[in-house]
Amino acid sequence: MAQVKITETVLRDSHQSLIATRMTTEEMLPILEQLDKVGYHSLEAWGGATFDSCMRFLNEDPWERLRKIRDKVKNTKLQMLFRGQNILGYRHYSDDVVEYFVQKSIANGIDIIRIFDALNDPRNLKTAIDATKKENGHVQAAFSYTTGPVYTLEYYSKYAKQLEEMGADSICIKDMAGLLKPYDAYELVKTLKESVKVPIQLHTHYTAGLASMTLLKGIEAGVDIVDTAISPMAMGTSQPPTETLVATLAGTEYDTGIDLAELDKITKYFAPLREKYLAEGLLNPKALNVDVNALLYQVPGGMLSNLMSQLKQAGKEDKLIEVLEEVPRVRADVGYPPLVTPSSQIVGTQAVFNVIGGERYKMVTKEFKGIVKGEYGKTPVEIDPAFVKKIIGDDERITCRPADALKPELDELRAKIANYIEQDEDVLSYALFEQVAIKFFEYRKAQKYGLDGDNADAALGVHSV
Repeated sequence: MAQVKITETVLRDSHQSLIATRMTTEEMLPILEQLDKVGYHSLEAWGGATFDSCMRFLNEDPWERLRKIRDKVKNTKLQMLFRGQNILGYRHYSDDVVEYFVQKSIANGIDIIRIFDALNDPRNLKTAIDATKKENGHVQAAFSYTTGPVYTLEYYSKYAKQLEEMGADSICIKDMAGLLKPYDAYELVKTLKESVKVPIQLHTHYTAGLASMTLLKGIEAGVDIVDTAISPMAMGTSQPPTETLVATLAGTEYDTGIDLAELDKITKYFAPLREKYLAEGLLNPKALNVDVNALLYQVPGGMLSNLMSQLKQAGKEDKLIEVLEEVPRVRADVGYPPLVTPSSQIVGTQAVFNVIGGERYKMVTKEFKGIVKGEYGKTPVEIDPAFVKKIIGDDERITCRPADALKPELDELRAKIANYIEQDEDVLSYALFEQVAIKFFEYRKAQKYGLDGDNADAALGVHSV
């Protein structure tokens, strides 16, 4: 058994999970060289919600952040999270946008791209996988881990094999809701190691309090790489703590080779930052609690808070248990999708409507119709034809890969923002988040001409959100 490798998530998923992705590039820069020295397998530093947050909340250019990180991190691989045909946005983009985004991500410093799809539809990963191979990047194909009648060991091993055949250089078990229990992790990793030859990485969240045990059992079963977060930014809805796992494995056959004294320098850097986030209200102490509802109702932490706020707005907070019981029924009706963005929001909102409307599917959201119609891809289980008819009537279903219906978009997008372009990558920022990108471009232009912050906003008539 080779030593276990570690991916550190503090620059991406850990602050996305705990403080809504609000860590600034300036807060990252002073510790990057130390992070680079430790001997991590990789640093997850980009993708996910970082791109949107940079522009929307921090007035930062996400591409510039990546370049600055790459400039300081000379030895450790940089990794990003990529939502297949959705890239980092919320709809499917045309193939030319996906390919160009991959090309620019790698050109600006990304080594490993973790690619997943919310429905585990391999067709939605194909373009991103092929583009990453073409640019000589490392393809880490991920499956969204969940539970339900269809999600057997055979289902996951078959899917992993398919991803390997499509060109995956490694496979990631992406347990976004923290549902993977320790002994199930052992069986899953064992099965995957028998069905694929590429390395297996395990990603989980501490939400339900299982994560450290789950990693340990995964390691005993032969997992190659695990995701952890430095302790001040670990636990709760984040990942298990790096130092604890390194200490646990020290002196065993799984020894990570990482020095706790070197990690301590990183811990000491982030400890006061954590206090600052708590004081500013960015870090909600509730995010640090163990939430067993995740196990009872298979509802991820972020989805639970969404449901609570929707019910509060409707003045129906007393209906929470009914809604939580309705979620699995809606999920079954719609083909058992994993509950991850965007399917978690779609299923959750429909469950709320079913409960407060007094009649199931009396009101149906546009997005729910979309998932039934096939706009997001193929659901893991075929949806009952009678239910399809009830939801979309005689509308024709999409049975092809959804992106096959999209025309190339890049040239048209470039033309729309010709006056704003300062770098090739701007067209991609605009493609993903149109209004947010325009507002950021206005801000950037004002900064350039000597106006700053609020003055720049005022001069341009831009209103902070």
